[in-house]
Amino acid sequence: MQQAEDFRVESQALYELLQAAKPATYAEPTLFKSWTINTVLEHLCFWNEMASLQVTDEAELIARMTAIAKHSGGMRGFEHDYFAGLSGPALRDKWHAQMEATAQIYANADPKQRLKWAGPDMSARSSITARLMETWAHGQEVYDHLGQVRENKDRIRNIVILGVNTYGWTYKTRKEIPPGPMPHLRLTAPSGMLWTYGEESTTELIEGSAEGFCQTVTQTRNVADTDLKLTGPIANDWMSKAQCFAGAPETPPLAGARYIRTITK
Repeated sequence: MQQAEDFRVESQALYELLQAAKPATYAEPTLFKSWTINTVLEHLCFWNEMASLQVTDEAELIARMTAIAKHSGGMRGFEHDYFAGLSGPALRDKWHAQMEATAQIYANADPKQRLKWAGPDMSARSSITARLMETWAHGQEVYDHLGQVRENKDRIRNIVILGVNTYGWTYKTRKEIPPGPMPHLRLTAPSGMLWTYGEESTTELIEGSAEGFCQTVTQTRNVADTDLKLTGPIANDWMSKAQCFAGAPETPPLAGARYIRTITK
């Protein structure tokens, strides 16, 4: 699956960024809910491993899901306890090794294979795409905290497609009915290509960079902090609360709350 390679390359870019980071920065709070880089790596490593278990050991996957539900500290508490104090470069290297293993498992998997998960079953392609999205989204707070501009590639089209496919989900998770058909999208890829989705419309339209759209649907930026141009009430409503990830409804960050820090030397 190309998505498995895209996941690996995106993760590798984050790994190379972290190799240059000072060990002390791993424990500093980022602009995402005060998660530290250690928190990010715990989360990514654990759920990459869980994605591997979807393919290799369904019984262990279900057992861990049950244990998470019973843990007094919830999901985050379980993740933290699971790594037993591992942090900094050592945690980074464990995450990297697990990422490589997960990517290899999915490279050899049937894209259409149905896999168990906490919610409905999903395809192998959907599972590894979700890992790519999570890596890209949580990677953003790392890039932001380290004062680095991420150089995106066209592999973020996977996240664009996920955003398009979860138009209805944004409303379903809020127990709302979509106000109408999905607006037309005209997005400029990192390579300069034009990506379009949805029925053509001049009255319901979202235009701008694919990066800005990805930042909005993953809630790493408020739409006001992107270059997206919104035309029409549905476009504005969707982008005000777009959510391409599973779980309970989340509120996007306030305008200006997430940004690339200026690092003074």
